[in-house]
Amino acid sequence: MCAGWTRRVSRASSPRAQRAMKFPNVLLTGTPGVGKTTLGKELAARAGLIHVNVGDLAKEGNLYEGYDEEYDCPILDEDRVIDELEDRMSEGGGIVDYHGCDFFPERCFNLVFVLRGDNALLYERPESRGYKEKKLQDNLQCEIFQTIYEEPAESYQREIVHQLPSNTPDDLEQDLEQISQWVQQRIKDNN
Repeated sequence: MCAGWTRRVSRASSPRAQRAMKFPNVLLTGTPGVGKTTLGKELAARAGLIHVNVGDLAKEGNLYEGYDEEYDCPILDEDRVIDELEDRMSEGGGIVDYHGCDFFPERCFNLVFVLRGDNALLYERPESRGYKEKKLQDNLQCEIFQTIYEEPAESYQREIVHQLPSNTPDDLEQDLEQISQWVQQRIKDNN
């Protein structure tokens, strides 16, 4: 588990509900600063899907259950976040970005992309956002020890979990193209 993440596992899968969705739901996850929100916004614009940044959703709805002094960040009320996302995700066509993933029910996503980044970038970007040193170091350790990949690999069917590099503008463009192809293939498969 990474800095500021809490674990509350309550997964239930509904393959029939996933098959019924015309458009897939996509989860973008990875270490803070890897470019999840940038990719999510651009992907939503290009594919005509809806983008939800969980951090923004939590802030707008005050979906917190406390404050973590050690990491200097609010503690997400995961149950309330799931409740907020449930209606939005039920029809498909959602792109959700968040640095954690193990609390999302498996049934919510058809595709999961773990963005991976160079350690120098993953230090600089969050540092510029004011992250404390402990949080920076813990997040880097999650990237180095592949916790950032292991959590989704353990939380979802392995065939829907993919790793993508996210270091340069070229990586962003390639990731957009690759994810768009997977989304289009998923749409074709379900029609």
